[in-house]
Amino acid sequence: MKNLLNSVRLFGNVGGDPMVMQFDSGNKLAKWSLATHEKKKNVKGELLDDVQWHNLIAWGSLATMVEDYVKKGMKLSIEGKLAYRRYTNKDGEEKQVTEVIVKDILLVEKKIQREEEIETDDSEDMPF
Repeated sequence: MKNLLNSVRLFGNVGGDPMVMQFDSGNKLAKWSLATHEKKKNVKGELLDDVQWHNLIAWGSLATMVEDYVKKGMKLSIEGKLAYRRYTNKDGEEKQVTEVIVKDILLVEKKIQREEEIETDDSEDMPF
C-alpha cells in the first residue's frame, strides 16, 4: 500500500522524440511528452476527444532505453509518480511544472506494424 500514495499510470501517444541529456557524473535524463485521449460528451451530446498532455522524465538506464526505443507517435504505457517543481525562467519569472517521474515503461506495439509482420511471414519456414 505504501507505493500507492503517489502512483500514476498512463497510456497514450508520444508527442515528440525524447530529449536526452548526459551529465558529467555519467547519469542520463530523458524528457518527453505523452498525450492521453478520453472521449467525452458535451452538453449538446456531441462526442469530443479530450486530450491531456503529460511531461515525463526518466533517469539512468531507463533514460537510455527511452533514448534507444521511444519515438514520436509510439504508444506507451507508463507507471511512475507525480512530481512538482518550481524554477525561475530566464526572464526572472517563477514557474511551476508538473512532471511524471517514470519508473516503468511498456512499449505498445502498433497494430499496423504487427499486420505487416504477419503478411511478410514465410509459412514455409515453419517446422510443423
